[in-house]
Amino acid sequence: MKRVLLIVAATVLTLVAACTPVPDGGSSGSGKVYRIRNADKVQFRMLDSINALRQATGNPAVQLNAQLNAAAATHSRDMSVQNRPWHFGSDGSSPLDRVARTGYTGTMRGEAISETYEGEVETLSAWMEDSGTRAVIMDPKAANMGFSWFQESNGKIWWTLVMGS
Repeated sequence: MKRVLLIVAATVLTLVAACTPVPDGGSSGSGKVYRIRNADKVQFRMLDSINALRQATGNPAVQLNAQLNAAAATHSRDMSVQNRPWHFGSDGSSPLDRVARTGYTGTMRGEAISETYEGEVETLSAWMEDSGTRAVIMDPKAANMGFSWFQESNGKIWWTLVMGS
């Protein structure tokens, strides 16, 4: 148990380093906006964090999947265009539609989304506090994960996580 807690703590510290707070004049209400740096590593840090949480509860690890990453990236950008966090695309597409369009041959297990000025560690924490998104992340049948985001020039970040099997 001590080892699991150390793994989770180390993962959280790594995730915190992925974002840099910068003054934004208060558009987020806190006076700070997180600017993503090391963008090429954010997906892997989120994957490691999710797998640490899954391992702590006896769930199998998941792997990043390029097709699910593409579905997540498309939806993150589209939510920004629509300026609202919801599961439907501007063309009326559902999460199932977006995953199918990428050619993913597995079964989509669920999707978690967020609109925030916070980094990925805070977003994952908020998802884990909600029973619906926690169920998506911890789904024991999940084997694949897609994760992406879109950050607007004002700092707002649109996060999308897709789980599949």
